[in-house]
Amino acid sequence: MRDFHRPGRSPVLATNGMVATSHPLAAQVGIETLQAGGNAMDAALASAVLLGFCEPQMTGLFGDMFVLVQRNADAPVEAFNGSGRAPDSANAAALRDAGHQVIPIDSPDSITLAGAIDAVCSLSQSHGTLGLDRILAPATKYATLGIPVAPRVAQDWASNADRLQGHARRWYLKDDRALQVGDIFKAPGQAKVLEEVAKHGAAGFYEGPVGADILATLQTLGGGHTAEDLAATKGQVTRPISGDAFGHTLFEHPPNGQGATALLIMNILSQFDMASMDPHGAERVHLETEATKLAYAARNKLVADPDYYDATEKMCDPDFAKDLAGRIDMNKAMPMPAPLPHTMHKDTVYLSSVDKDGMAVSLIYSIFHGFGSGHATEEYGLILHNRGAGFSLEEGHPNEYGPGKRPMHTIIPGLLHERDGTRMPFGVMGGQYQPAGHARVLANMHVYGMEPQSALDAPRSFPESGQLQMERGYGDDVRSDLAAKGHAIVTPDGAIGGAQAIRIHPSGVLEGASDPRKDGCALGY
Repeated sequence: MRDFHRPGRSPVLATNGMVATSHPLAAQVGIETLQAGGNAMDAALASAVLLGFCEPQMTGLFGDMFVLVQRNADAPVEAFNGSGRAPDSANAAALRDAGHQVIPIDSPDSITLAGAIDAVCSLSQSHGTLGLDRILAPATKYATLGIPVAPRVAQDWASNADRLQGHARRWYLKDDRALQVGDIFKAPGQAKVLEEVAKHGAAGFYEGPVGADILATLQTLGGGHTAEDLAATKGQVTRPISGDAFGHTLFEHPPNGQGATALLIMNILSQFDMASMDPHGAERVHLETEATKLAYAARNKLVADPDYYDATEKMCDPDFAKDLAGRIDMNKAMPMPAPLPHTMHKDTVYLSSVDKDGMAVSLIYSIFHGFGSGHATEEYGLILHNRGAGFSLEEGHPNEYGPGKRPMHTIIPGLLHERDGTRMPFGVMGGQYQPAGHARVLANMHVYGMEPQSALDAPRSFPESGQLQMERGYGDDVRSDLAAKGHAIVTPDGAIGGAQAIRIHPSGVLEGASDPRKDGCALGY
C-alpha cells in the first residue's frame, strides 16, 4: 500500500468493467462503450481510435496496431498482427547505392502500408458486438468538435513540431506553432475518414476517396506505392508466444514485434537472486541494464518478419539466456550493443480493457516517430506513419527492407497469467524501452511485492545511445555506485515510457493502474 503522506495514485477498483488508457477522454469513452452493451474489444477499439485525436503526435489512423485478447479466463489467448507491409517497390539496394545507411525517417521509403484500420475492422467483426458505426462514433464526434490539448501531449507536440512538413503543418499547427495546453485540436478531415470506414469497412480507408488521397500524397513525395499495395493491406491472426515471468506466465505478441525480447530479458534475470537486491538500488539497476544490453543485441540481429525469419525459438531458448547471463559481470558495465541498423522511437499509445464477462484486451497502436513521417495527406489530414524506418538496410539482415515485408516493430502488448488465476493485460510504452519495461514492471510486482500502481510509479532506467538514462527518482548514491561500475549516467529530459494495467482477480474485482508519466487514468464501473 502506498504512503498517503506522499503524492501518488491509488488503484482504481471496480467489478463490472474497466478501461485504462493514456488519456482520460479515451478511458471515459471506453467505459461508456461498455455501459452501452459493448464488450472489452468494442471498448478497446473505441478508445484506441479516439487516442489518435487525443494524442496525434503518438498515433493515428494511418498507423499500426498489435492486440492480445482473451475472451474469458478459460479461453486461449489470441493475437492479431495489424502491422503493414512495405510496398512492392521497396528496394534496399537502391537506398544503399544512394548512400543511405538507414532509411530516412521523413522519406517515402519510411512509409509502409498502415494496418491499424484493417485491425479495427477485423477485430470488431471477430470479437466485438456493437458494430463499426457505434465504436467509431465517439472518435468521429471528438474529431469534429475538438479536444483540449493535455499537458503531456503539449510537451510532446512542442518537441516534435519541427518534423511537420507540407500539408501536415496546416493540419497540426496553430498559427505555425505547436498547439499548447488548452488549445483545441480538431481533425474534421479525419472525421470524414471515419464516416467512410463506418459505411464501407476497411475498403472505406484503403480504397475510394480516402485511398486516393493517401496514394496521391505518397506519389507526390516520390513513393512507389500503388493502389494495389493499399488494397492488399490485411492483418493477420496469429499465436502469442509465452514464457516464465518470475514464476508466472507471460504472453507476448510474436515477431515481427519485440515481445520475445521481453521473455529473453526475464530468462536472463532468472539466473540471479534479484530478491536479495534493493528494488531501487544500484545492484538491481546494473543487473537489468546488462541483461537489457545482451537481449537487445540479440534482438537487433534476429527479430524480423517471421515470414522471412522467425527468431522466436532462439530468443526464447532457456540455454541461450543462461549463456548470456554468464557474460554479466556484476562489478563492471559491458559495452553497449552495436548501433541499430535502423532508427528507433519513443512514441506510441497503449490501453487495457476488461468487461463483466472477463474478456481482456491488451492493445498498442503507433505511428512510430513523433508525428510519424512528418507528412500528412492533403484532403483528409492523415499523418502518414514511418514504420518502414524500422527496417535495416544491411544486406542479408533478416530485417532488411524489401517488398511485402513487415519491419521489426517495437510495440508490444502483454498479458500476464499469475499462479493464483489472476490475469493482467498490461503494456509499457516508450519505443524500444518496452521489453525492458515489461521486465521491470513485472519484477516490481513479483520479485519486490509491489501492487500494479506502485510498480508503474517506481523510477526507471534504460541503457541507450552509449548512456544509462536514469529518472530523477534514483538517489545520488545509486548514481555514484553505477558510475563506479563504468556506466555513463544521464538524466533524460523526459520520463521513460508510460504504462497501463488492469489486474483481474479471481474474486471478480478489477484493479486498474495508470502511469503518472502520461495524462491518462484507469476508470471502472
